[in-house]
Amino acid sequence: MPTTAHDISSLKPDSPAFIALQKHHAATTKQTLRDLFSADSQRFTTFSIEAAGLFLDYAKNTLTTDTMSLLYDLARERKVEQRREAMFIGEKINTTEQRAVLHTALRAPWPPVGAPLVIDGQDVNADVHAVLEQVAKFTEAVRSESWRGYNGKPITDIVNIGIGGSDLGPKMVCQALRPFQHARLTMHFVSNVDGHDLDAVLSQVNPASTLFVIASKTFTTMETMMNAHSARTWFLQHADGAQESDLAHHFVAVSTNTEGVKAFGIDPQNMFPFWDWVGGRYSVWASIGLSVALAIGFTQFTEFLAGAHAMDTHFRTAPLAQNMPVILALVGIWQRNFCGSASLSIAPYHQDLGNFPSYLQQLEMESNGKRVAIDGSPVEIKTCPVIWGNVGTNGQHAYFQLLHQGTDITPVDFIAALTASHHLPGHQAALLANCFAQSEAFMRGKTPDEVRAEMQSKGLSEAEIDALLPHRTFPGNRPSNTILMEKLTPASLGSLIALYEHKVFVQGVIWGINSFDQWGVELGKVLATHIRDELIGQPSPDQHDSSTNGLIARARAAL
Repeated sequence: MPTTAHDISSLKPDSPAFIALQKHHAATTKQTLRDLFSADSQRFTTFSIEAAGLFLDYAKNTLTTDTMSLLYDLARERKVEQRREAMFIGEKINTTEQRAVLHTALRAPWPPVGAPLVIDGQDVNADVHAVLEQVAKFTEAVRSESWRGYNGKPITDIVNIGIGGSDLGPKMVCQALRPFQHARLTMHFVSNVDGHDLDAVLSQVNPASTLFVIASKTFTTMETMMNAHSARTWFLQHADGAQESDLAHHFVAVSTNTEGVKAFGIDPQNMFPFWDWVGGRYSVWASIGLSVALAIGFTQFTEFLAGAHAMDTHFRTAPLAQNMPVILALVGIWQRNFCGSASLSIAPYHQDLGNFPSYLQQLEMESNGKRVAIDGSPVEIKTCPVIWGNVGTNGQHAYFQLLHQGTDITPVDFIAALTASHHLPGHQAALLANCFAQSEAFMRGKTPDEVRAEMQSKGLSEAEIDALLPHRTFPGNRPSNTILMEKLTPASLGSLIALYEHKVFVQGVIWGINSFDQWGVELGKVLATHIRDELIGQPSPDQHDSSTNGLIARARAAL
């Protein structure tokens, strides 16, 4: 049976599984992580799992086997397994837009196993692989220098112009896979409508050897199209002797709007389509990943897809209690809905994952930042926490102070690769030592007795010790997960992203919300269009409050 909005309601605080977890939390709230580790020498083994090239240690959370058993009961009560299968087979689980959710189909192997996946009369697998073949041919042409600029120069710079998922995904992946990039090609990303963003990139590139990838499904996204038209004007003004017919050598599109693409000056043969069952924040696997394929080559792009598919297979087939995305999601539910954590900090201990926290901000907060359930009723429990973070060890010297001794308890996801992609001696051991030490420090803290003994050993007086003791005491009992991979490669990165995608899905199912629409984003877009017209045309003061009118007036005077 197709899924409808009436099949899913929001998670209620009086549901049997939720009540059981509340009672369990109340009965165990005095347990500390120190106590739990002291009582169980096998805790690390019990609360860790390996799948699809990743290892997850979730032992440093204030939970027990009973906690996990009750969380699995909650997942079954919320029909996670049935909803999971509904997604994979193409039911229209995005009910507010009546769309399937099939980013998993973007990384399915070819030829497909079993029957074709047919949605609205179209064989999804065949469509996906037709576009992948187009991406493969174009990627090879650019990288082999058979595709050249208007005056015969090979392409040296690629500028991806998009926003949201059309920017964050390819930008994050290209940075993460920096060691795998083509030596001749330099990648640039422009997303902000703030002209300083585009100006900074254009000042670095030569129009004769630059390829612009315009990524907009509708080819009408305001920020993207303003940047695209500015880049088009810049090219015609700065490429010596170039005509409008030469635009086709320097601009390609990731879009579905053929007429808009043609009107811009892009050859429709160089338009790479995708589908309405691909949400922007899930689209790096599709033609939105064109910049990634250009950077790392199509062979390694397929390894990226294969890593994600490995996690898809694990997620779809593994029982709940041996399922990494399910476990990561349920640990997050425990921290959010029972321990009261309002945010989650992402701490990748790998410089090339510098954009990963920002990527997860969109993936998680745009997906699950909802206050209304699928059936339209208000949700009665907390949904998505605030996602934030930065790379280690930089974060240690910025906001880790708050994580250690602040008044709020914030869980942390530590992410690290065991093997470095560089050959600088000593650095990787120092990096991993910091990663593991921080997770241990969050868990253990430092007791007043330990602080006192340490200061006594250094010869401090009792008066000095009494004065400093509160400042040097760490409460500990701060939860964290640690996710390890052998090395950051296309495959392991694909698996890591898919892990978090499926975590988001599971949490959305449990909360009873639609993880695949973003109506809040749309409101701001509409208002921005109206106000922009007023800034450059006639103001309409009766449409706004006094604050907005005042801001518009000040801006009009300056523009």
